[in-house]
Amino acid sequence: MKNLSRLPFKDESDPIFSLPDSTEVTEWDSLLWQGWHSFTGGKQPGWMRQSILHSWQRSRALNIDPETFSYISPSPDELAAILEQNAEMIQVARSIMENLLAYNPDGHINLTDADGVTLYYCGADLTPVGSILREEVLGTNCTARCLIEQRLVYVLSGENWKLDLRRRHRQCAAAPVRDKNGKLAGVLTLTATPDKFNTHTLGTVQAAAETIGQQLQLRHLLAEQQSILETLNEGVIVCDRHGSIKTLNRYARQIFCGLDPEAGSIDALLRPQDVSLLSLPFCNDRELLFMPGGKEPVSCLVSLMPAPDGGRVLSLRENQRIRAITRRVMGVSASYTFDMIRGYSLPLQQAIQQARASSRTDSTVLLTGESGTGKELFAQAIHNAGPRQQEPFVALNCGALPRDLVQSELFGYADGAFTGSRRGGSAGKFELADGGTLFLDEIGEMPLEAQTSLLRVIQESEVVRIGAAHPLKVNVRIIAATHCNLSDAVEKGAFRRDLYYRLNVVSLNIPPLRERREDIPGLVNTFIQALCNRLKRIAPAVSPQAMACLQAWQWPGNVRELENLVERMVNLCEGMEISQQDLPEEMRQGDPVAQPASGQASLHEKERQHVLEVLSANKGNMRQSARLLGISRTALYNKLNQWQVDLIALRKNMRSPV
Repeated sequence: MKNLSRLPFKDESDPIFSLPDSTEVTEWDSLLWQGWHSFTGGKQPGWMRQSILHSWQRSRALNIDPETFSYISPSPDELAAILEQNAEMIQVARSIMENLLAYNPDGHINLTDADGVTLYYCGADLTPVGSILREEVLGTNCTARCLIEQRLVYVLSGENWKLDLRRRHRQCAAAPVRDKNGKLAGVLTLTATPDKFNTHTLGTVQAAAETIGQQLQLRHLLAEQQSILETLNEGVIVCDRHGSIKTLNRYARQIFCGLDPEAGSIDALLRPQDVSLLSLPFCNDRELLFMPGGKEPVSCLVSLMPAPDGGRVLSLRENQRIRAITRRVMGVSASYTFDMIRGYSLPLQQAIQQARASSRTDSTVLLTGESGTGKELFAQAIHNAGPRQQEPFVALNCGALPRDLVQSELFGYADGAFTGSRRGGSAGKFELADGGTLFLDEIGEMPLEAQTSLLRVIQESEVVRIGAAHPLKVNVRIIAATHCNLSDAVEKGAFRRDLYYRLNVVSLNIPPLRERREDIPGLVNTFIQALCNRLKRIAPAVSPQAMACLQAWQWPGNVRELENLVERMVNLCEGMEISQQDLPEEMRQGDPVAQPASGQASLHEKERQHVLEVLSANKGNMRQSARLLGISRTALYNKLNQWQVDLIALRKNMRSPV
């Protein structure tokens, strides 16, 4: 018998580690059986590998019977969950294991998870899927040893704890499979006949296990990159040097709905206007118009970058979405509603009634009235009462722009349209208002050439930027306003007749303040209360003499003039009452109290009668009455004090005439 110290029973990490050749196998088996009998007889065969002896000791301490052998598996539900959890590792390992088996046709290869549960196998002498190979179940075996030591190991047939495994005369090698974090994910175990088992076998098993781990890491990296691509709020398309699309993300599929990447090159599929994406220089935020076959034109900001393989990476942001973001940042919205329009006069209520009716349609509305009557307030209220209330409200004062800029502001311009134009072009108000309402104030000041373009937009629902060759579809409701007489402008040739008829579908005249003098007290008190709330001070009352002067004034500036005057009076008032002396000198002339203008006394009486009727209808509820009157409770109390109305007596006898 050979010297035991020279036999290769050595740990895998030993620098002189080697495995026996086929001529030594029988001698090895005999020696290992001797070591087994010594161990079971209470002796410690010192020439054996310490890792095997320690495993035998643990197996004996666990009372594992070496004489009986059967595989134990989790319950069917538990096994199904384990297989689903490890589906990716199984998919990656399957082809690698089958290729490895080609060099070991008489052998057996199995894959377990980190808990020693068999996930997949191939070859002869099969280990069923679900078999638990942990040491506390089967005692010493190759897979169990790898699970414990988490490194490349081998176990000879005579080193197994179960006698059934010892008698099969198979040698095993096992290597750990690690995940992206280097953590043990599973074990790959190869079983072979002694004549096919050598040190090269161990290297092959380790290489296969590392390949599985690398494939798992690569898949994780690709999935992570794909997840990032899918969550980007911009479209990404990657193509090769020939234009074949390799990758596109969710946002790109959304922009170009129904795009089939395999149907052709990127230029043929997206059909960019006037350029080729394969020859276009690399750029950032260049505006391009795409005409995908059978679909609506799509306008995008495009960035083009090189791909490592010579292809191109295309980044797209849809202009429609960019405009929506711009509108949010700019605060392009309407804030006024019909409930915020104060006044109970008949002319105003008729105008509100007509405006409410017009809000239910998409017809063009023409608002007429003097400056300061609240035409934009009516326009915003119409927008907020209609089906477009969640969409943008964009306003443009045609009279406040130089004539040369009106068209570019309305319709936008393309890249390089004129000297000084912004690189990449700019969207006009029609594009910003797409889906919502465009309010054109002072429409009578619009130049004739811009009127022609506006008429085409209204008729065709499409806009052409200055310098662009292709139109863009827009869906915009137009509300126009003017303080001048458009009929006269048409007769003088200053306004297009056909445009006038297109704008004048629904015509609303906003009455001037002098035609609804009974609304002045409510407006005054509303403005006072709003201003004092901002200034954090107590709202002053308005004396009867001062209110009479306000109602007698002609108000050439209408409500805007009244609001500005109220701010002046509140700032100049030194007490708790705005007197006649706080008014401008021109308003004080004529002393309306001593010499009341005709109709003034009746106006005051009408106001008093109206207030008392509202109080009576609301059973003396001051909060509700003030809300309906459009004034604060403080202002209502002040009025009752001025009129010397006993509120307690009024509440006791609501039905008595007042």
